[in-house]
Amino acid sequence: MPNGQWYPPEWPDRIRALAHGELTPVQPRRAATVMLLRSGPLAVHMLRRRTSMAFAGGAYAYPGGGVDPRDDARRIGWAGPSRETWAARLGVGADDAQAIVCAAVRETYEEAGVLLAGPDADSVVRDTTGDDWEADRQALVTRDLSFAEFLDRRGLVLRSDLLGAWARWITPEFEPKRYDTWFFVAALPEGQRTRNASTEADRTVWIRPAEATAGYDGGELLMMPPTVSTLRALLPYAAPADVLAASATRDLTPVLAKASLGDDGEIVLSWPGHDEFTKRVRTGGGTS
Repeated sequence: MPNGQWYPPEWPDRIRALAHGELTPVQPRRAATVMLLRSGPLAVHMLRRRTSMAFAGGAYAYPGGGVDPRDDARRIGWAGPSRETWAARLGVGADDAQAIVCAAVRETYEEAGVLLAGPDADSVVRDTTGDDWEADRQALVTRDLSFAEFLDRRGLVLRSDLLGAWARWITPEFEPKRYDTWFFVAALPEGQRTRNASTEADRTVWIRPAEATAGYDGGELLMMPPTVSTLRALLPYAAPADVLAASATRDLTPVLAKASLGDDGEIVLSWPGHDEFTKRVRTGGGTS
């Protein structure tokens, strides 16, 4: 039975073009996504991208998106490990680290209605409902309001200590839109609730990692390789606290797909260290 690996039909042509020097890779954009967790038993919050979406339509993913360049330099209300500590962990400069962590927190709020911030270093917002909160969330989505301005307006500090870095994946070089994405884990704050606040999703679910991976293996749930890989990595853990503790030692070496073109015209697409995602595209168009 085929699994639910997302595989666009245009990939073989783009891979051939890259191999023949007819395609120049675009620079990947920095991005962040968050695996939001809750206990009893351990479950992860996922959204299903609308089937009308050009990229990964119908695929299950986590809340996330691109970095807002305005979050690079301006100092914001910050609690938890320092920007320098995050820079060392993420393998980037301090300004980049701030922007990436901001993107993780902002996108979680924009797409799931969950805010990893509070009035001080020891508290978290408990209620983000109401028309005034929704107006601010919409302003963040449209980029009329920067995340720094949002925190200042609300008198909040970003709780970077509530996040754990989990993985890093880079979109293949043959893709027209590329992202250098850091995957984070975080526990759902007490008192907050998720909701489908994303215009890109038609469904959201809380699902156990084992159930999600079984759905993928059975071809029932469509997912991209990074999603499946990070879900499988959650399987040994029983609670969000266990996942967050484990995040401190996770390997953040970037995973970048490699494509090779054989003498017979066969394309082999692989993700180093993740053999289950290897695809072979024969000259006649078949895959395996």
